[in-house]
Amino acid sequence: MYNYLDFEKPVADLEGKIVELKKLSETGGAVDVADEISRLEKRSRDALRDAYKALTPWQKAQVARHPDRPHCVDYIAQLMTDYTPLAGDRAFGEDNALLCGFARFRGEPVAVIGQEKGTDTQSRLKHNFGMARPEGYRKAVRVMELADKFGIPLISLVDTAGAYPGIGAEERGQAEAIARSTSACLGLRVPNISVIIGEGGSGGAIAIATANKVYMLEHSIYSVISPEGAASILWHDSTRARDAATNMKITAQDLLEMKVIDGIIAEPLGGAHRGAEAVMQAAGEQIAAGFRELAEATHDYREHRRDKFLAIGRTL
Repeated sequence: MYNYLDFEKPVADLEGKIVELKKLSETGGAVDVADEISRLEKRSRDALRDAYKALTPWQKAQVARHPDRPHCVDYIAQLMTDYTPLAGDRAFGEDNALLCGFARFRGEPVAVIGQEKGTDTQSRLKHNFGMARPEGYRKAVRVMELADKFGIPLISLVDTAGAYPGIGAEERGQAEAIARSTSACLGLRVPNISVIIGEGGSGGAIAIATANKVYMLEHSIYSVISPEGAASILWHDSTRARDAATNMKITAQDLLEMKVIDGIIAEPLGGAHRGAEAVMQAAGEQIAAGFRELAEATHDYREHRRDKFLAIGRTL
């Protein structure tokens, strides 16, 4: 059974009935319910298709935050081999919200940076719900510098509501750490590709997503601030997050139209959590295609990023 979102209630009701009938069938009841199960399964698929064919930006935000979506650790396990994590920023300590290390992607060495939210209470607390502190971004810079030194391409997996806003993080230079991480992305002499797999929130996302190629999953979101945060600033009412999401253009489709991102990775019907392996495989194919495209070009990777992001400013 899935964790159902508010707008998925018709699907939840139908799938609940299907489960009940299957349990009845397993008990060896005299009534044959196979035909009824088939009928309900078709109705459930149709209801799911109707629910997802025209999602609002707020509904997409809910899907992007779904707790069962595949996380950074899942992508690393599925797409990469020989993953070796690195810990610590060599200045203060370790940050578990930002995973960094080296691995092999389709046999080739890559550097990996990704935000991990966690999947249960214990792991969410360990990873601070994917909200990195300054030491996380300084660790990311350390890995970027190593990748640059040894000519290793970089893959970043973005999934965060934003950088951690705590007092300790601010005291240790959160803004400076994010700025240095963004600058390190821009200055890489190797190709880097970023994939927004869930939420791409604020500078916490941009710090590792300033890449030659930026892709988004179909139902992910990417914005300068969370809908709740924007609603609190604009209307002093966080309950108007739905209005903020609609007006901020946070969906992959909006951002592709504005040329902020380079492509959209399709999700299975019902979201990535309903077909995790398929969506991770699709992400792998897109990353591989992106690296091939960058390898075939004759431009300098730093110049490519400069031209790419300056063009966004001119377009908007």
